[in-house]
Formats: sequence, structure tokens, C-alpha cells
Amino acid sequence: MIAKLGWKNIWFKPLNTLLSVLLLSSSVAIITLLILLQKQFEEQFSSNADNIDLVLGAQGSPLQLVLSSVYQVDAPTGNINYDSARVWMRHPFIKSAIPLAYGDNYLGYKIVGTTQDYLEKFNGKIEKGKIFEKEFQVVVGYNVAQKLNLRIGDKFNGTHGGAKEGEKHEEFQYLVTGITTQTGKVIDNLILSNIESVWAMHGHSHNESEEVQEEPKEITSVLLKFRNKMGIVTWPRIIAQNTKMQAASPAIEINRLFTLFGIGLKTLEYMAYGIMLISGVSIFIALFNRLKEREYEFALMRLHGASRIQILSLVIAESLFLCVVGFFFGTILGRIALGWISNTATEEFKIEFNPAEVIWDKEGYLILSTLIVGVIAAVIPAIKAYRMNISKTLANG
Repeated sequence: MIAKLGWKNIWFKPLNTLLSVLLLSSSVAIITLLILLQKQFEEQFSSNADNIDLVLGAQGSPLQLVLSSVYQVDAPTGNINYDSARVWMRHPFIKSAIPLAYGDNYLGYKIVGTTQDYLEKFNGKIEKGKIFEKEFQVVVGYNVAQKLNLRIGDKFNGTHGGAKEGEKHEEFQYLVTGITTQTGKVIDNLILSNIESVWAMHGHSHNESEEVQEEPKEITSVLLKFRNKMGIVTWPRIIAQNTKMQAASPAIEINRLFTLFGIGLKTLEYMAYGIMLISGVSIFIALFNRLKEREYEFALMRLHGASRIQILSLVIAESLFLCVVGFFFGTILGRIALGWISNTATEEFKIEFNPAEVIWDKEGYLILSTLIVGVIAAVIPAIKAYRMNISKTLANG
């Protein structure tokens, strides 16, 4: 009875109710978005960096090297000589070394020259077709195949560089020989070929007499996995002192990125809790202002047998209903926003987010915080209703 009456009462003045719900929904939506974004962002970055101890590449920004080589987001720091890199790839300390060579894209999706080990690193399997075996054969990531409607046997021309609008290589065509399963990792948004394809595409130039000049073989970077963890500590210094290359640690660079990322998220989270506090004040004002209008109604309820506790419970129930409605719409809005961000992130940063995921512990704390705001907002109006003098109210009514 109390619950039914409380639900009807909150819609007695719909504009006041909608304002309170809007404020609360906004704060819950922001906090929900941040909770899901932070967890999935860290998981995505961590999973893509699994089994990579160091990245060997051209000198420059270590973070840029890691972002471009591990996550395929950002431009590479440059190219390195393949023969020089191979000396370190064959070092006894190295358990696995996966070379990467960039140069082209197809409709904005990067074409990466590499080995079969790169596919295995991400637990990628060939869903249709087979792995690349010859020059200009490619394996297409799951998302690329879906969005560009590529099938086994299709052919396409690559575009030079990382820009979709770059110069198209009309003289060579790539042949789709395989499509990967969906992994939820970076390879879903890549097109993979062997390194020889990249060299063949860019290693020849024609002069006026149509003579062919072969350029030195270069690659973009190497993903290294050590047999002994000591190499992770010593190699960055050794590489820097003895070569024109650098060795960057994904763990160190991504922790640095998470620190910067976390500061921004914390700021937004504090803002969201501030909005929630404002929504609590809005609920308090709405309940307090309506209390004077409803004094006669409460007195009649008391006259017909309602207890003080029931009147107090009714006021608190109205506040809690507002909070529950606000939380419900807030979680939906937060997930809609995450879905929109995911569409953008997939194209720009090769990262996908799952709006349907529920993080029970943190979202449980969020609904608890929301309900506490509702109870606090209702305390003073509820106590005032509890202490109301029936005879005086009826006499003045």
C-alpha cells in the first residue's frame, strides 16, 4: 500500500520529478560509463600486450613505439634495418621475435607485414580459407571482413601510407586467402600479409630507363619475448648504447598511460558525484516544498488509522522511487554512450567495448550510493511529517 501510494505521489508534479530524475540519471550515466570504460580499457590494453616484453624499433618516443607496434594506434617512430634487427632477434636470450612492417592500408585498415607467429600471439585462428603463403596473399581480420564485406578470393589494391586517401598502388593487388575468427583484440581490425609483400610493394622504384633499384630491407619494429626476465631490464640500455634503435617496455609505457588516463577519469568521476549531490538537493527541495501542501492529506491518513511510521515510510519511499528511476535510466544512458564510444574507438584506436557487461561490485556500490542519497534527501521532510500535529493541522485545514 505504501509503495503504491508513493509511486503515484512522485508523479503528482511531473516536472519536478523529471528534473530530479534527469539530474540523477546524468550522474549515474557518467559514473557507469567511467566504470565500464576504465575496466574494459585496461583489459584491452593488457590483453593485447600479453607475451610482449619489449618492442624493438626506431629511436623516438617509447610510448609512440609501443602504441604503434602493439596497439596499432599512432604513427611508428620510423623504420629499422632488418639485418641489424635480426642480430638481436636471434640472440639466445630471445624466446620469440615477431617482426612487423607497415606501409599500406586498405580503406583505412592497416596492412601489416608479419609472420604466422603474430596471429598465434593473439590466439587468432583462420575461420575461413588459409594463412598467407606467398607475396600479396593476405589474411583479413574478422571486423575488417565484416565491415568491408571481404571474402575468400577477393582482390584489392592497397593505398600508400596510413591515410585512406593516399596514393593507390595500381600495379599490385592483394588476394584474400583467409579470414580470422573474432578475438576481441587488435588483429580483428588488421589485414595481415608476409613481410616480403611489404618489401615487394615498396622496395622497387623505376627510373627513366625502367631499371629496377632494390632498396635496403627495412621493418618497422619487432615484438620480443625473453627466456630470462633480466633481459627486460638490461636490453633497453644496451640497445640504446650500441645501436641506432631503441627497446621500449609495453608494461612501463602503458602504466604511464594508465596513470594519465586515470587522472582524467577521476576528475570526471568527482564531477559526476557532484551532480548526484545536486540531484539529492533537488529531491530534498521537492519533498520539502510538497510537505506543506500535503499536511492535510497526511492528517487525514493518520485519522483513518495510518501510523507515524507509515507516514515517515511514505516520504522515504517517494525519494527512493525517484532514485531507482534515475539509476535505471542512468545505467541505460551510460551504456548507450559506451556503445557510441566503441564505434568510434574501433575505427580510430582498434579497441572495442562491450556495453552489455555488468560489473557487479562497482555498480552495486553505485546503486547503494544512489539509494543513500535518496534516504538522506528524505530524512528532514520525513521527520517533519512524522512529528506533525494532527489536530492542529485539521483545525487549520
